[in-house]
Amino acid sequence: MYYVYLLKEKGSNKTYIGFTANLEQRLKQHKATKEIELIYYEAYKTEKEARDRERKLKMYGSAWRALRQRLRISLSE
Repeated sequence: MYYVYLLKEKGSNKTYIGFTANLEQRLKQHKATKEIELIYYEAYKTEKEARDRERKLKMYGSAWRALRQRLRISLSE
């Protein structure tokens, strides 16, 4: 499985969108440097699908806005 995930830095509205094949390990790496929390993730069968989704969320405002609306969260872009 491959994962696209959304993190939020505690104490601020900073967010991070990422991609990984090992979500648990990647979260540990992030937490080693910053105080973050996992807000959301999506699982994909192929690496290409996950990379494409990550790219859409990072590059296209409409994809990011749709996800924020679906999650009903207010995060800075």
